[in-house]
Amino acid sequence: MAVTLLVCTTCRAGEPVQDCGDVPGARLATALEALGAPEGVAIARVECLSACSQGCAVALSAPGRWSYVYGRMTEADAPDILAGAARYAAAPDGLVPWRDRPAIFRKQSLARIPPIGEPT
Repeated sequence: MAVTLLVCTTCRAGEPVQDCGDVPGARLATALEALGAPEGVAIARVECLSACSQGCAVALSAPGRWSYVYGRMTEADAPDILAGAARYAAAPDGLVPWRDRPAIFRKQSLARIPPIGEPT
């Protein structure tokens, strides 16, 4: 099962809209792509994760696994985001033990969503 790291490329992180240049979300996506996705993880750019009040947002998901949405991310967080994505990819159900998560994933989680079709 392939893991997808979704990156909101329209996130402005509170910055005013400018006529030129990338918004913070697009810059985050570029930083992640420049470092390269861990094995088993695909980086996907998306237009909106509806976490607009939470700065730059990313999400991790895979079939049959718990999904997560994280906010308040910056380009500087790219290495930690990718480390967290690698740990998520290694967890068969998507549940990474708390202590094994990067600090930004422990402190900046916005949502945890159960696998589709799983009993609640």
